[in-house]
Amino acid sequence: MECAGKGRGTRCMGSARRRCGRCGAVAYCSVSHQMSHWNEHKEECERLEQQMKRADVLNDFPFTFSQEATATSQVCEKQGSRCSFLSKRGIHQLGMWMHECCCTHSEESSSSLASFDSLRSKDDGWNLSGDLCPCHDPISPISECVSSWLDYYEWRCIPLHSPVALLLHWPLTIYHAAHIAGVWSSSVETHKLCVHYLGPEKELLQLPAFGELLALFPGVQIHIEFIGPAIPRQRDGEKISLCSYAHCLDADCMCNFSSENLSQIANTGKSTSVTLQLRSGFYHERYRDLAEDLFPHLVIAPNAGIAAYPSWLPTIHARN
Repeated sequence: MECAGKGRGTRCMGSARRRCGRCGAVAYCSVSHQMSHWNEHKEECERLEQQMKRADVLNDFPFTFSQEATATSQVCEKQGSRCSFLSKRGIHQLGMWMHECCCTHSEESSSSLASFDSLRSKDDGWNLSGDLCPCHDPISPISECVSSWLDYYEWRCIPLHSPVALLLHWPLTIYHAAHIAGVWSSSVETHKLCVHYLGPEKELLQLPAFGELLALFPGVQIHIEFIGPAIPRQRDGEKISLCSYAHCLDADCMCNFSSENLSQIANTGKSTSVTLQLRSGFYHERYRDLAEDLFPHLVIAPNAGIAAYPSWLPTIHARN
């Protein structure tokens, strides 16, 4: 989270760890920046306080965690720590789950985005048995009725006690947004989908989970531009092709036989591909070049809370 008083005459004194005692929605690097920002913040503090009281409703987007996926409800309702939740399932500090807790017992398990530089250098699979995770093609075409975790789990033949929803909410958010924006439908002939994904953070450490888009968008060539300051400068412009699903633990499962995508051809018989492009910097700084290359069908900003990230404000003006 950025200091809400950033750029107010004096440099920030460090990371923004001092939250507003009333709303808790904004944070500051120092008392001086908090005081200098108060005249502006006081106009929105009460509104943000009310919104923060209802922050748990965000767990319901795009699908409901607590009412259906029984395993994830334990995390959302804070029944025990996330570390204990992952440990009971044997996935603590493993694969894509390595960054799903704040455990700092080892440097390798740190959730810091600094570890993004070593992305995909370690095991990036589900570390679950094949019956608990989507590691291969669905057995039936996707339905227009996939509108809840229950629908999704049944379609992918996964039991509701599987924790995969904790990671799959990234690709499922893209799927949900594409539907409500009317840019994609399984009943409409669509061959390409370009998405601008603003402000990626933790999901940068869990990119293999986006392989599920191969199943969610059958027959579609998907290109996602990840744009944000969390992407290291040295990885700016890097392109990643996801040609397979994240793999499971079962040695005899087809997902472990080859690094090539054994499921490139979906049930429609058309080729599906997912390409991720990394762009360092703010969207308003990169938008013109990106739009010239390929105008987006969809723009998503899941982490770009305006109160938390005041530097995103120019992006809104760029889009308008």
